[in-house]
Amino acid sequence: MTSAPSVHASAVLIGRQAVLIRGPSGAGKSRLAFDLILAGRAGQVPPAILVGDDRVHLDTVAGQLWVRPAPELAGLIEVRGLGIRRCEFAGEAIVGLVVDLAAADAERLPPPQALHIRLNGVSVPRIPVPVGYLPLPLVAAALTTTESSSSGNQLADCVKDFGNHISPTIATE
Repeated sequence: MTSAPSVHASAVLIGRQAVLIRGPSGAGKSRLAFDLILAGRAGQVPPAILVGDDRVHLDTVAGQLWVRPAPELAGLIEVRGLGIRRCEFAGEAIVGLVVDLAAADAERLPPPQALHIRLNGVSVPRIPVPVGYLPLPLVAAALTTTESSSSGNQLADCVKDFGNHISPTIATE
């Protein structure tokens, strides 16, 4: 891999792929990273280990997006209220999901195009998280569930008068 410039993000290896966590300063990147590590220990998501906190390097190799910790921060994570702590870390991982905290385009039922992003020429699944919303349940759902319909019509599987709670508008039929 080449020596890519670092980006302001955190990353956690969950199972075999990393979750890349982006967002403005103070948005909760370190908090989500630590929450994911704890969720992995609790069995809520596959086993999880820190890749990097605050600054990471992104590289594209063979059509895959790789993440590595910034060497000077490897194995360090900020835990608000405790300061900088040392923990086990992975030296590199393939990015399988991007979480954008405080995303301006976050919606209750996001359009399909909002759920992918192109980084360094690689298309990666994405979760846009609004300000003030807890991101851990969204990430856990993305990692442990599948889409309800490959057709994109979630209402097609619903019985009449049951399920209009998932419609973006109130049913008038």
